[in-house]
Amino acid sequence: MNKKEIIKLLFKRGKESGIKDMEVYIQGNKTIDLAVFEGEIDKYSIAKEQGLSFRGIYNGKMGYSYTEKIDETSVDMLINEAIDNAKVIDSDDEEHIFEGSKDYKKIDSYNEELEKTSMEKKIEVTKVLEKEALRLDERVEKVDHCIYGEESFESVLINSKGLDLKNKSNIAYAYISVMVKDKDDIKTASSYKITKDFTDFNAKELAKEAVDEALYMLGAKSILSDDYPIILKNNVAASILEAFMPIFSAENVQKGLSLLKGKINDKVANDLITLVDDPFMKEGVASKSFDGEGVATKYKKVIDKGKLKTFLHNLKTAKKDGVETTGNANKSSYKAPITIAATNMYIKNGDLSFKDMVKTIDKGLLITNVEGLHAGLNPVSGDFSLSSKGFEIDSGEIKRPVNQVTIAGNFFEMLMDIIQVSDDLKFTLPSSGGYIGSPSLKIKSLSVSGN
Repeated sequence: MNKKEIIKLLFKRGKESGIKDMEVYIQGNKTIDLAVFEGEIDKYSIAKEQGLSFRGIYNGKMGYSYTEKIDETSVDMLINEAIDNAKVIDSDDEEHIFEGSKDYKKIDSYNEELEKTSMEKKIEVTKVLEKEALRLDERVEKVDHCIYGEESFESVLINSKGLDLKNKSNIAYAYISVMVKDKDDIKTASSYKITKDFTDFNAKELAKEAVDEALYMLGAKSILSDDYPIILKNNVAASILEAFMPIFSAENVQKGLSLLKGKINDKVANDLITLVDDPFMKEGVASKSFDGEGVATKYKKVIDKGKLKTFLHNLKTAKKDGVETTGNANKSSYKAPITIAATNMYIKNGDLSFKDMVKTIDKGLLITNVEGLHAGLNPVSGDFSLSSKGFEIDSGEIKRPVNQVTIAGNFFEMLMDIIQVSDDLKFTLPSSGGYIGSPSLKIKSLSVSGN
């Protein structure tokens, strides 16, 4: 039996077993992992995975089940497990199978040329990336990691209400981490590139970015403890925003796990801040036309000129709040339950260049790297304390490198204290929480612990 026939049989037997409405979600993915070390292929793997998840309403409760074996022999197992699952659910939250949106925007998130590019070319660009890093400066001691990766995804969502949706996407990324040494001083740095177009990879530029950052940090020392005006470089600002993404989830808000509860239409950030969730962004890693429940995605401003306009909703949380879902239901794999996640979420660019932003600081710090993002922050209270490194800014110029410092503050207060936004939007590596980006941000003041 083909997949359509299996789904038809699943719905037929599910109905006979007392399941009211049903949904099937089939997901397949292919990953390529390639690593080079000292000019040789250190790792090379191609993996494929496919699975089917089934959910349905039984006695008013949503039951779930899944399988990797997509054939007729799995039908009864899927039905029985979904029923057993529904029987033990004690939540009063109402869930339902979605009948479909009126319109779905067409998203072109798959680049066939990426798939067609030969493995020889992909191996070659990875080897060149390592070679370029090693030749740039004699102080480059070694390349710790030199990686090329590729992922392609296909998903199908079909339900008993007539909804039939398909999505296909792919991305590629390159990552390099280098170590430089000058006498006893050792520093490391990394850089990465994410794209859907293989021709975007420039090994020389990527290698130079990592090596330059590592070399700049040689001779870094701490700084006197004080409160300083701070510039969070775009990559750092995006990483911190990503770590605090749970505060925008309606599920967390409803559970009392976000201090944004009750603040819709209130001012929660400086007027310069507009935070958008854009599922239609060109080249966006998380661009999609429908979410994990089959709801049409939509562009939205979560924060608009400092005012909180919406939380991210799925069908269940939207019904609880008496609002429309924002199309942010997320199913990270066929095995996973429905949660909430951003798509391509980012702080919109300002109109100030990074260079001009630096010129506005008489005495302060540029933070280019933070560590401990999970252990060093509390997404509920907003408090953070992060081991950091970067550069001292003196009289509007970037001066000596700084490390062995800790920046501390509160995310909710920091949103209000952002006084400048640059025009250099950059995204983090994608995660299950979405594809998160930010320009560089100037913060009025943060506490810095150093000497």
